Amino acid sequence: MTPQITLLFVLAAVAVIVLVRWIASRTGLPAAALLPLLGIAYALLPGPNVSLDPGIVLTVVLPPLLYSAALDSSLLGIRRNLRIVVSLSVVLVLLTALLVGIGFHLFVAGATLAAGIAIGAAIAPPDPVAALAVGRRVNLPPKLVTIIQGEGLLNDATALTILKVAVAAAVGGGFSFPSAVGQFMLAAVGGVAVGAVVAWGVRLARPLTADPLLANAVSLATPFVAYLLGEELHVSGVLAVVIAGLIVGHHTPRLASGASRLQTSAVWRLVDFLLEGFVFLLIGQQLPTVVQGLRQYDTSTVVVAVAVSVGVVLLLRPAWLVLTQLLPRSLHTRLGGTSDEDDTDETSGAGQAARADPLARRLSGREVVALSWSGTRGVISLAAIFTLPLTTDRGAPFPDRDLLLFCTFVVVLVTLVGQGLTFAPLVRSLGLRANESDQARIRNEARSAAVEAALARLDEVAADEPGHAQAIDTTRGQLLARLARYRVRLDLLQSTESTEMPTSPEYEAALRIRRAALDAQREELLRWRDAGRLPDAGLRVLERELDHEELLLPSRRRR
Repeated sequence: MTPQITLLFVLAAVAVIVLVRWIASRTGLPAAALLPLLGIAYALLPGPNVSLDPGIVLTVVLPPLLYSAALDSSLLGIRRNLRIVVSLSVVLVLLTALLVGIGFHLFVAGATLAAGIAIGAAIAPPDPVAALAVGRRVNLPPKLVTIIQGEGLLNDATALTILKVAVAAAVGGGFSFPSAVGQFMLAAVGGVAVGAVVAWGVRLARPLTADPLLANAVSLATPFVAYLLGEELHVSGVLAVVIAGLIVGHHTPRLASGASRLQTSAVWRLVDFLLEGFVFLLIGQQLPTVVQGLRQYDTSTVVVAVAVSVGVVLLLRPAWLVLTQLLPRSLHTRLGGTSDEDDTDETSGAGQAARADPLARRLSGREVVALSWSGTRGVISLAAIFTLPLTTDRGAPFPDRDLLLFCTFVVVLVTLVGQGLTFAPLVRSLGLRANESDQARIRNEARSAAVEAALARLDEVAADEPGHAQAIDTTRGQLLARLARYRVRLDLLQSTESTEMPTSPEYEAALRIRRAALDAQREELLRWRDAGRLPDAGLRVLERELDHEELLLPSRRRR
């Protein structure tokens, strides 16, 4: 395509993404499910189409999406849920690949075990984008959000490593179980090491990136550095990106300036929005490519292959989650999930810790159902299956490549659209909602503790610098006023028995008054600019001050 046509495609895609996001915000339907449908509709129209290049997806699209998700995740939360995260992102992925491979070998005419494991590896890792987008909108409990995030961050590395081993066996390279295990361990351990080294390098570069623009540039480059370094060393570049993002995100509050965090966060939100939108549109547009090679197969063969692929994906996940929750305590703590501490005696320290930390407990039945339905597949599955070679080492066509492409596309479409559209109603029917009142109480307690620490520091400053009493008194008065607001809010939160966010007429009125005051200041600044009394450069500086002040006002869901 010419540059003009390419630009037209990009602009049209952006327009569609914006429109779908607007529709999703009005209807509650997930954009991740709507965009593939529009991509399919476009693919059926006459005219040029966009083909998926797996190299570009794995090298250019995947690293920033994974890194951004890792920055937004909780390293401590994933560590608390590490057992269940590992059971889903490693053990379940291995089981899915193996069972799909066995199913293809036994029930699909002419299919080899290696080719079946290859598609099993491709369709094994869920893409949590759709599930998390819906989950946050319906206020899914933090424990489930953390598990879905952790699983989505780690499962791609497992799946891509299995895929490499299966493809090597399918094209004639032979299969050795000890060699496969060694390759997997090397890729995992090496990926973790590379990610830690890259995160350490980012941390060392912090003094050189005091400028928010420089800090943002380093942040955008980090996932590509981690991925390319990992791949160059023949370890898991995907895992390197994830580990680097988790470590950097954990230390960012301590090392980065406030201006850098605000700008970096805004840039990554835009990157996520555009990349995810392009990816989901691209999924739908692959329909002609995956359908055109099916003429050589009998209908019964296609139906059986699709049934094996979709059946294993949809049934194995809930079966595994139920199994890991029903295991005895000694096995459960090794395989199944988090801690069993909430079943201990209430007077024990462990039991109190489990109740204090809602992430540190076993899954309930409703949580198992929700997690079972959150395994939507996405572009990683398609990109992985498109990396299958056309021929084997002996020059023969790769076994059943076109059939594997079609089955992968069907799995992605069924889970992304089917589960994506029904996940929100399912969560609502299960009554799974985060305790908004409890979360707000914790935030306000932390705010109060932070202000009290600031007041204590002022006392130290007053003792060391007695000549600045007026400035210290002014700052103390501002902090005391803020602390008074937090304590009033805490009293309201602690007095309510509802899990919903309590409202206070005085609190709501105070927010309206403060926003009205900010609006009046903006209007006056604009009158000064329009009258020629304030240059545009000065207006932008003053507007930025007001914008930062407005950011301090809590939103409805974050009080």
